[in-house]
Amino acid sequence: MKKLALILSLLASCSASCSVWAQGNIEAGKAKSQTCVACHGADGNSLLTIYPKLAGQHAKYTEKQLKDLKLGMESAGKQGRYDPVMSAMAMPLTEQDMADLAAYYASLPISPNTTPESVVDAGKVLYTAGDAERGLTACIACHGPRGNGTELSGFPKISGQHADYIKAQLQKFRESSRGNDMNAMMRDIAKKLTDDDINTLSQYVGGLH
Repeated sequence: MKKLALILSLLASCSASCSVWAQGNIEAGKAKSQTCVACHGADGNSLLTIYPKLAGQHAKYTEKQLKDLKLGMESAGKQGRYDPVMSAMAMPLTEQDMADLAAYYASLPISPNTTPESVVDAGKVLYTAGDAERGLTACIACHGPRGNGTELSGFPKISGQHADYIKAQLQKFRESSRGNDMNAMMRDIAKKLTDDDINTLSQYVGGLH
């Protein structure tokens, strides 16, 4: 219940705080995205499943991640989000660069994905209901019935994402090696997930869209 109250308060207050973000330019972002193609694909849909699809992701979320990745490098991993490759890539980016890239990728359609039949039943229970006995909050509370998240709240779109990438991020949240989630919500949730839970959810969200 406390988690849900926190989520609602974040939704209520976000519209004011979001106004400080730079306005992104899609065409400028397209020109600046050439260095991103090798890992994330020419259309923002990475072919290597360890790298996330950026296409269709909320601009504010992508922008925040780039800022956090840069901060991770500047603080030697003590703040923000640190990744040895992406933090280095984010270092030379200005705030306008980040806004432009985020706007460009948000304008692109995400490629189709599916949910394996073997995880549909278990995945639906975890995603829509969580597990009250373990105090596990349902994913639907933040990411919505189709996994689309919301732009203003800062909750990312996860539907259609690569299972391998989702799995890796859940594991990082569980071990707290990734800590740039709002109010540690994802870390609190991930700590209650078993390996089987993570495998199921990472595959389940692929076909939500």
